[in-house]
Amino acid sequence: MTTMPRPIYETKEDKDIDLAHLFDTFLNNRGLILTITGFFAALGVAYALLATPVYLASAMIQIQAKGGLPSLTDVVGTAPAVSPAQTEIALLKSRSVVGGAVEDLNLDIIIEPHHFPVFGGYIFRRFEPTEEGELGWYPEGFESYAWGGESLRVTQLIVPDKMHGEELTLEAAENNGFILRDPEGEVVVQGVVGEPIETPDYGITVAELNARPGTTFTVIKNRTYATTEDYQNRLNAGERGKQSGILNVTLEGTDPEKAVTVLEAVAQRYVDQNIARNAAEATQSLEFLSEQVPEVRKKLDAAQTALNEFQTGNRSVDISAETQSVLDRIVDLESQISEQNLKRTEMESRFTRQHPNFQALMNQINQLQAQKTELEKQIGTLPSTQQELLRLNRDVEVSSETYSMLLNKTQELDIIRAGTVGNVRIVDHAAADIDEPIKPNKPLIVIVATLLGGILAVAFVYVREALKRGVENPEEIERVGIPVYAAIPFSEKQGLLEKRLANFKRDKSSASYLLSINDPADLATEAMRSLRTSLHFAMIEAKNNILMITGPSPAVGKSFVTSNLAAVIAQSGKKVLLIDADMRKGYLHKVMRCQGEKGLSDILSGRITLFDAIQKTQLNNLHVITHGQLPPNPSELLMHENFSRFVKEISSMYDLVIFDTPPILAVTDAALVGSQAGTTLMVTRYGLNGVKEIEFAKRRLEQNGLLVKGVIFNAVVRKASTYSEYGYYQYEYQSK
Repeated sequence: MTTMPRPIYETKEDKDIDLAHLFDTFLNNRGLILTITGFFAALGVAYALLATPVYLASAMIQIQAKGGLPSLTDVVGTAPAVSPAQTEIALLKSRSVVGGAVEDLNLDIIIEPHHFPVFGGYIFRRFEPTEEGELGWYPEGFESYAWGGESLRVTQLIVPDKMHGEELTLEAAENNGFILRDPEGEVVVQGVVGEPIETPDYGITVAELNARPGTTFTVIKNRTYATTEDYQNRLNAGERGKQSGILNVTLEGTDPEKAVTVLEAVAQRYVDQNIARNAAEATQSLEFLSEQVPEVRKKLDAAQTALNEFQTGNRSVDISAETQSVLDRIVDLESQISEQNLKRTEMESRFTRQHPNFQALMNQINQLQAQKTELEKQIGTLPSTQQELLRLNRDVEVSSETYSMLLNKTQELDIIRAGTVGNVRIVDHAAADIDEPIKPNKPLIVIVATLLGGILAVAFVYVREALKRGVENPEEIERVGIPVYAAIPFSEKQGLLEKRLANFKRDKSSASYLLSINDPADLATEAMRSLRTSLHFAMIEAKNNILMITGPSPAVGKSFVTSNLAAVIAQSGKKVLLIDADMRKGYLHKVMRCQGEKGLSDILSGRITLFDAIQKTQLNNLHVITHGQLPPNPSELLMHENFSRFVKEISSMYDLVIFDTPPILAVTDAALVGSQAGTTLMVTRYGLNGVKEIEFAKRRLEQNGLLVKGVIFNAVVRKASTYSEYGYYQYEYQSK
């Protein structure tokens, strides 16, 4: 006897990237990818709508060159200086400025109404009151949440040191009252709006409360330093253009009105501090001049007294023309020297002696002193009376000039101090666009969420594909050397039949459970007919008309294949006997609507005869032998000579005998039945059995001397990767 040569396939590990397979996988899972992507897109839309919007408050400040508030050095001729932008930004964000705004506005007290989870905040923000004090609608039993219009303003909050940063709960009460609870829910303060309340540990002043009784708020008292540092980090300032002297200051916040208020307070405090700083320079100069004026006045009075006494004692001696000329020159030098000495005194408090400005000033003083020395030499040539008179007049005139200069400078600085405006000013006061928040960026969030969903979906699909052990392409089976006789598509109608079969005892209808009878035009039924044709040619050279069908594992659909295959063969006019050789868990009797108590085990054990076990079905040419009573030793029964005699007897009675056997990898029954069969087929299920498992089942059968004629690829799901290259029934072909 000759056998059909089996094709030999060379197994080769393909390490290259199969782009076609990747594309097929994408097409096969496009529904899942679209679902996950759509889910993430929906999450993005929900977040964009429900997320708390963040607004941007901005202000503009101009830094000007100092002019209008000079110090004593500026008054006597030093060029004005320009404040560097970086220095002014540091001053703007200093604790003295930001911390002052925090204390003035009570920013260290955080108040948040309790919102209903997920979408409560959105409802609260969308509420627009039609009149002052109006509150939003709320569902009964949820009055503890804020639904719109609720507000709370606390001007003072004192807590124990350990409670800084902890969440306290303030509940609105009847008659304009309130209750403050600690994190454990214990009442710590009870009071009325507008009245300061103090206890040994707590103190609070609620200035305003607009809420229905039972509504709760979260109240947190932070440390001033921490709050100041937080606002310093949130406050952004930068120069608009290099050396422009224009600062753009911004502050982000979820409450636009609060952000504007805080930013305006910071900007105004910065300007006020700048004015105070400049005024302090003038005040310091005035204090210095005020100390010098009395001393110069004393010197002037003493000089005038000495001059009067000298003239009286010498009977009104007059100054000669030569002496007068020398006097005028020396008085002018003395005035210049006095003025430069005043500058030197102030410079010593501002610069070191090595500073270039101080050195230049000292050079000027030395030059004036040298000129004065030359004039004093000329004075030495004058008569003694003229020398003394010149000295006394010089003292009077120099003291008078110095005194007049000090009075003038004092008045000038006093006037300038009164009109001080600083060298910075607010160009644009704080404002915010309440219609267009800067965050969240709704289009960007939706796009990013959609892209993220798509990426994760594709990654999930390909990872799952990489980890999947089940075969999905018939070519993978053929690569191990087993031809695929048929690929049976997954049938939804078969799924409905199996649900009916699961309720076998309660199903009172007489309708068949066979798909080939219920729906002859189903694609799976057409695949059975194709298998019938292939099987006809495959069994031409077989040793007998016995066909054994097994599988590598349970749940591959053997009983579905054997029963429907038997039916379509019987419909072709052949006489077929279907035998349930699974004497452990067989259930063909349910599928065929037969009695399962008398069957194969009873025949082999001699309890009944063959004719007593054969049962008729709805099809005239199809008979069935069920598994019978479940024996404790199925393998021993199949090894007995009774089984061989039984096979020979039924082989002569029917055109085709089909054995439905247990999985070959589970028990050895299939090998025992296969030893009597002329043809062996193996059923594998799409996505369930892996290549290694199929190959191992094939090897197990070969170890027992059985040749697997082919594989029936069951429950194939219509996918691009399955049908594009292995076209099994892509469309129905039937009469209308």
